Amino acid sequence: MAENQPGNKYRMNIELANFAARLRALISHRPSAIGHRPFAELARELFGLQFKHNPVYRKICDSRNLTPKTVEHWAQVPFVPTAAFKELELSSIPHGERTAVFHSSGTTEQKPSRHFHCPESLALYEASLWQWFQTRFSVQNECLFLTPSPSAAPRSSLVRMFETVRSHVKNAGFFGAPAEDGAWLIDFDSVVRKLKRASDNATPLTILGTAFSFVHLLDFLAEMDARFELPKDSRVMETGGYKNRSRTMPKDELHAFITDRLGLPARDIICEYGMSELSSQAYDVVSETGASLVARHFHFPPWARVQIISPETGCEAAEGETGLIRIFDLANVYSVAAIQTEDLGVRRGDGFELVGRAQLAEPRGCSLMTA
Repeated sequence: MAENQPGNKYRMNIELANFAARLRALISHRPSAIGHRPFAELARELFGLQFKHNPVYRKICDSRNLTPKTVEHWAQVPFVPTAAFKELELSSIPHGERTAVFHSSGTTEQKPSRHFHCPESLALYEASLWQWFQTRFSVQNECLFLTPSPSAAPRSSLVRMFETVRSHVKNAGFFGAPAEDGAWLIDFDSVVRKLKRASDNATPLTILGTAFSFVHLLDFLAEMDARFELPKDSRVMETGGYKNRSRTMPKDELHAFITDRLGLPARDIICEYGMSELSSQAYDVVSETGASLVARHFHFPPWARVQIISPETGCEAAEGETGLIRIFDLANVYSVAAIQTEDLGVRRGDGFELVGRAQLAEPRGCSLMTA
């Protein structure tokens, strides 16, 4: 039977949907059950499904002579660079069943990556992000999102992430809007009222946005000579970059600015690492000795694995060495699980320290997402 006949399309959806449902159950109920051996088994099974049902990815695998018959470990699975998502439709979802697409962020001149979704893949994406989000943030806090709403930025995976969080918490709102050039603006007056009310009433807040958005907010507060002391258990989630939209700031300087204007210590500022090509996110953990901050190391959830690959040798870097960040994300069921980023990281145990973009890589940052 030809691959494009209805019977095979139906089988494709059933196989992928069954895997997605099993993984979603593991994530939602027993995430700790995904240890090294279960992960390895799931990863090889998923590679077989993606080789079978993702024709573009299968051609890449064939060109490297790597197939489910020859691959013995998930680290041998062919990794696809994020740049490939700009040129190729790396998806197992038929055109007529694609209900959403996430675009990578960057300047308006850059061609974005495209990550296609259907209801099943979005359900898994939301389960993945919500389960891991809860490990770092209080679900009781009021949330302020310094981004446009989903209707204004439907192709932003970050905004979709925030909308998922909003659907689970008691009180949350979006305080951004897209400008004509695609930049994201902030409703400063409304945010300031929220900050003042939280400070006066001792109501914990979680403020979530890109580094670019925080610079704009903090600059506004500095112009007003306004400072707040957010109550205990408040948090800031900072992600993304600046990328030609504002002055850039070293992370330590940005976090010191947040501490100065919002009254949050550095340990209450959590950095997120994610991208449109993935379905899972990493959060950093601050190592401390007394009151001294030592380092920030990112960790993905148990259903994803990270490798730091030496660009010189192509082998996994040793502890403390720098290389390209590779991620195997089981939640990427309907696209490609094995992704090689254009970011550099330092291997730190089972996590990594983010260094920055690899040389010659295009700048990108969620704060530049066009609507």
